[in-house]
Amino acid sequence: MQFRQQALAKLQSPEELDLPVRFARPQGWLVLAVTVIAMAAASVWAVTGSVASTVGAPAVLTHGQGSYVLQSPVAGQVTEILAEQGERIAARAPVLKVRTEQGETVVRAVAAGRVTALAAQIGQIISTGADVAAVEKVAEAGDPLYATVYVPAADASMIPEDASVDLTVQSVPTQQYGVLRGHVKSVDRTAQTPQSISAFLGDSQLGEQFTRKGRPVAVLVRLDRASGTDSGYAWSSQDGPPYKLTSMTMASGSIRMADQRPIDWLLP
Repeated sequence: MQFRQQALAKLQSPEELDLPVRFARPQGWLVLAVTVIAMAAASVWAVTGSVASTVGAPAVLTHGQGSYVLQSPVAGQVTEILAEQGERIAARAPVLKVRTEQGETVVRAVAAGRVTALAAQIGQIISTGADVAAVEKVAEAGDPLYATVYVPAADASMIPEDASVDLTVQSVPTQQYGVLRGHVKSVDRTAQTPQSISAFLGDSQLGEQFTRKGRPVAVLVRLDRASGTDSGYAWSSQDGPPYKLTSMTMASGSIRMADQRPIDWLLP
């Protein structure tokens, strides 16, 4: 009750009516001006600025045409191995012999390439359709390597043409030699299955490994060439590793995505 009487007395007292009203101190105006300028700058940046982002995904170094798994067309016992791992063979070249009830059958390569794995052994009993070898499709010894990056399907549409790619190669110490440089050559918009990945890489385990978190999209990366390095490719360091790279080497890729305007994040 006492406070109420004091408030009424204050309203009825006219002695301060002629004093000037101070709306804000100079410090207040300064803070307001800075706030308005900052908001204006942020609005301009949201419309005209851009933000770069990357997507990381597992990768493997291969030749451009990939590999294939050679399967036996017959059932029987393996009597002879006619090719060696690492050997370059021609199309229709003999790989092994299988003894069947009808006689001996020669299993031949489907296409020219390099034998990367032999799954059959002399004396082994195999069934029709059994995997007996993996052959990488490479026509010439000097054919360039590529990297195939298996990107989540949701990110594939954001990958621009010729986007830059950094590849951390598993067999190369990154702290010493840096990362391998490349650019996107093509994006396969079809989601990959374990079977399609296995058929391309010639390795069923990789097909399962790359699809554990869903069906990815295959992004083919052209490696940047550099005549001054031992590997023949460009690295973030000046020289890169003092040795050649081989196909079927595991890596991880970081692909630069298309730049986005900040305002796009607020729009539906």
